[in-house]
Amino acid sequence: MIAASALAGVAKGRPVGQLWPEGTPSGSQNVRIDPNSISFNMWKEIPVPFYLSVYFFDIVNPSEILQGQKPQVRERGPYVYREFRHKSNITFNDNDTVSFLEYRSYQFQPHKSRGLESDYIVMPNILVLAAALMMENRPVSLKLIMTLAFSTLGERAFMNRTVSEIMWGYEDPLLHLINKYFPSTFPFKGKFGLFAELNNSNSGLFTVFTGVQNFSRIHLVDKWNGVSKVNFWHSDQCNMINGTSGQMWAPFMTPESSLEFYSPDACRSMKLVYKEEGVFEGIPTFRFVAPNTLFANGTVYPPNEGFCPCMESGIQNVSTCRFNAPLFLSHPHFYNADPVLAEAVSGLHPNPEEHSLFLDIHPVTGIPMNCSVKLQLNLYMKSVKGIGQTGKIEPVVLPLLWFGESGAMEGETLQTFYTQLVLMPKVLHYAQYVFLALGCILLLIPVIYQIRNQEKCYLFWSSSKKGSKDKEAIQAYSESLMTSAPKGTVLQEARL
Repeated sequence: MIAASALAGVAKGRPVGQLWPEGTPSGSQNVRIDPNSISFNMWKEIPVPFYLSVYFFDIVNPSEILQGQKPQVRERGPYVYREFRHKSNITFNDNDTVSFLEYRSYQFQPHKSRGLESDYIVMPNILVLAAALMMENRPVSLKLIMTLAFSTLGERAFMNRTVSEIMWGYEDPLLHLINKYFPSTFPFKGKFGLFAELNNSNSGLFTVFTGVQNFSRIHLVDKWNGVSKVNFWHSDQCNMINGTSGQMWAPFMTPESSLEFYSPDACRSMKLVYKEEGVFEGIPTFRFVAPNTLFANGTVYPPNEGFCPCMESGIQNVSTCRFNAPLFLSHPHFYNADPVLAEAVSGLHPNPEEHSLFLDIHPVTGIPMNCSVKLQLNLYMKSVKGIGQTGKIEPVVLPLLWFGESGAMEGETLQTFYTQLVLMPKVLHYAQYVFLALGCILLLIPVIYQIRNQEKCYLFWSSSKKGSKDKEAIQAYSESLMTSAPKGTVLQEARL
């Protein structure tokens, strides 16, 4: 996400000369997290608007799916929400780190959406299908009890709910029953919703390096919820918390740089790789994208073996960090995944322009200019013998929804950033040539003046010398006229 710490100083109009103070090769007050800086308040609340766009996969043929036919879906949306973030419980530690909680809240934006929150969507009943799959290897007697419980509570394999209910929660008698007899099974205590635990909540306690004492570790995550690695996965490498918290990266990037961050929502660290240079609103950027191996299975990419048990390549099993429900993450429409996944569901059309994620970073400061992170949530479902509600469902990874979280620098913040970090450096760059030219002119002026003086002296000397000779000639001629001629000469002329 776009970092408030760097944006803040720019938005406040800090002079460009203060962006890189002496003594720090690549950092500044704008980049470091310093409680005494003018940017601190804006670091707490990001001055850039973020939007969450949600697309649902409305199931067209639920009855046919129960009979073993291929699922058919149609994409609905986007349903757009303005996302607000602010940091609280900010504590500066003695080891050059700061700890904080970042709270999120969402507001529906009807004018940006294609539909209303009151729209109905047909979706799989996650509670029923997940519970059924968890009972697959249990005794038949328990399955029979579950089938009777589902029937008594009116639970079915598919449900017709509003967008608001699916997003933020709905009352479900099955959830109340589970919480009563198995209180630690689900984190949901009141309503069940796919985004219920995200609204008006935080993403965990982050502890990151401020860069004040050691600039080389700036923004790197030291701990999340008090631990330096998680225990969701089956290898130390996959459990590592690497990179930043996803808000800011180190300045002075090169094409060899990568963007690594820890995502609490995905329960893992992710790494994006450099793709190309670009320009955003006149500002030079580096574009970073997800590598083909991000959600690859252990067979295709062995380092991902720790995320298994795996299925087809291109989807990641997140059941271990999602109350053991058979949920999978992927790119939207199974983009960049094994083609058999998209072929198993009618209505999916993966393409890179619409479904790939990217971050455009200003390489000098490490500030995101424009970002769009897109992920898809999927449910693995199938018929479970002994539980009638699952019918004859063929095994399939069915997409539930995909969402894009986007934000771009705009307005006064963008203009100030452009002026201070793009326009002013250009002006200073060309100004040095202007000053160089002026300096040359100033150096030439005394030289030219000296040359002109020498020329005047030479002309004066020449004219003076020539004037003396002319005076002598004129004087001699005058004297000759005034002198009387010899008599013989006159007589001879007279005779002629």
